[in-house]
Amino acid sequence: MTANKRFKKRVRSRAAKTGESYTAALRHFRTASGGAEVSQQQTEATARGGKRVSVAVAQTTLADDPRDVAALRAAGAQVRELMREAAGAGARLLLFPEGAMCAPNKRVMSSLPDEVGPSDWSRFEWDVLREELTAVAKLAGELRLWTVLGSVHRLTPPNRPHNSLYVISDRGTVEGRYDERLLSKTKVTYMYAPGAATVTFDVDGVRFGCLLGMEVHYPELFAAYEQQGVDCVLFATTGAGIDDWEKAFATEAQGLAAANGMWVAFAAAASQGTITPSGLIGPDGTWSARCAPSTAAALVVGGIDDGATEVEIAVRYARPWRREARSGLYEAHRVVADPRSEARSRF
Repeated sequence: MTANKRFKKRVRSRAAKTGESYTAALRHFRTASGGAEVSQQQTEATARGGKRVSVAVAQTTLADDPRDVAALRAAGAQVRELMREAAGAGARLLLFPEGAMCAPNKRVMSSLPDEVGPSDWSRFEWDVLREELTAVAKLAGELRLWTVLGSVHRLTPPNRPHNSLYVISDRGTVEGRYDERLLSKTKVTYMYAPGAATVTFDVDGVRFGCLLGMEVHYPELFAAYEQQGVDCVLFATTGAGIDDWEKAFATEAQGLAAANGMWVAFAAAASQGTITPSGLIGPDGTWSARCAPSTAAALVVGGIDDGATEVEIAVRYARPWRREARSGLYEAHRVVADPRSEARSRF
């Protein structure tokens, strides 16, 4: 169905509901609040609901040794280069993978020689990391670009740090931080302190929520964000670490997008880019934008539009219906007095 046909259908639907003429219904959509005539494009946007924002999703090469100052500097430079590219392409928000500033290797961090053990976080060049993060935030403000960035967040020693996503606003301020809650066994045993809360924020009327690491394995986390009215989950990961498992992350993300009627931005390490390139998944579970298969740093820009034909059913109809069904809709309709309902071992 073309945009014009969709628009005419909405006008006819309003006319049928209100009893007014087609012309009067058309005037409802075409007249702005101040009485001025608006464009056809604006009219269709009003009829569709108006939730639209341009989102970029990146894949980056990751530094895994936080003692390497040059590598930390290079990671910061890579992030800022991609920020400029995203802003030039018209993006309002850019999502980076987990550990985009540094993804410490469990063996590099281990305090035990030749085996995985408790991490020695004194090895991290924290001052260099802070300088690079500060430069990223400054550029986000200059570009007017919301930037969601994977990094380690230091706590007061001897507490372990969080594995986090910083939410940096288009004013260059840290608006929030999401800390990975459901960590892998290695992470929670030897590396990080788990987080405790969801994080949501709004950009141009679109609500975002954050998830990290291996949390794509937990449908309840996505369902919780759906209950909070999130339109798009920002999921950042370094990947599964085993090629045969990498596709499962993306497949799960697609299924959870469709099951909850929401967009999922999927940002992974460039090293897995030939298997699971980063991209944006629509609420119908299909990729709406995706990086080309490559192990190079890259980004892709996609659009969130809740009135687009291919996603309208998922967002406007299926999602509210599922929420209503989960709220106990069927309780009043259950059969309680028919013997045939209780007899479960016969036709």
